[in-house]
Amino acid sequence: MGTRGAGKHRGSSRLTKKTAGIAGIAALATTGVIGAFAAPAFAADNDSAPQDPALNHISIGDDAAVEIEAQADAQQAAAETAAEAAALKAQAEAEAKQRAAEAKRMAEARAKAEREAKERAEREAERKRLGTFVSPLADSYVSTQYKAGGGMWSSGSHTGIDFHAASGTVVRAVGMGTVVEAGWGGAYGNNVVIKHVDGTYTQYGHMSSLSVRVGQQVTPGQQIGLSGSTGNSSGPHLHFEARTGADYGSDVNPITYLRNHGVTV
Repeated sequence: MGTRGAGKHRGSSRLTKKTAGIAGIAALATTGVIGAFAAPAFAADNDSAPQDPALNHISIGDDAAVEIEAQADAQQAAAETAAEAAALKAQAEAEAKQRAAEAKRMAEARAKAEREAKERAEREAERKRLGTFVSPLADSYVSTQYKAGGGMWSSGSHTGIDFHAASGTVVRAVGMGTVVEAGWGGAYGNNVVIKHVDGTYTQYGHMSSLSVRVGQQVTPGQQIGLSGSTGNSSGPHLHFEARTGADYGSDVNPITYLRNHGVTV
C-alpha cells in the first residue's frame, strides 16, 4: 500500500469547493439549464438550516388569522360594552321618568288633599258662620226690658226688648233665615220678620228704611235696614222680638233667646 506524501492529495478546501460550486452554477445558468441539483449543491454550503417558503407563508397566514380573530373579539367586546351601557342608560332614564311621574303624582295628591282640606275648613267655617247668631245692633244695649209694663203697649206689657240706637243705625239679621215680612207693620212701623233655620222667628220694628224683601235669604249679620222711630215709638230705637211662631202673641224672652244662641246681651 502506498503512502500519501505530506501535503499532497489534500481534499479541496471549503473555499475552493464554494468557488467551484459558484462557477458551476454560473456555467449552468449560461447554458440555460439550472438543474435540480444546483440548489442542493448551493444550499449544502449554507450554514443555515434549509427553509421552505411555503412554511413561511403558512406561518404568516396563521398570524394574520390570529390578529383578525383578536380584532373581531375586541370589536364584539366593544359592541357588547356599548350595548350594556345603552341598556343601563335606558334603564336609568326609565327609572328617572318613573320617579318623576311618582313625584308628580304625589305632589298632585298632596295638592288635592290640601285643597280638599281647605274646602272642608271653609265649608265648616261657613257652616259655623251661618249657624252663628249675632246681636241685631253692634255696640248697643237694652234700653227697655222684656215684659216691661206701661200704657204704651196695647197688651199692657212689652212683647220684646228695645235696643238703644240713633236714627240710621244699621240693623242686622241675628241669624240665617228667610224674610217672611218686610214693610209696614202698624204699631211696629217699618218692620221685618225673619224665619230662621231652627223654626224660630225674629222681628225688627220702628225702622226708618228696609234693605230686604219677602222671600229673600239672609245670613247672620247681614244688613236688613236702618233704625228709626216709625210706628208707635217715642223716639229712635230698635224694637226686637223673638217668637216661636210667625204671629203676634208667640213671643219669648229675647234676651234668653239670644243667649241660648250664643249672643251675649
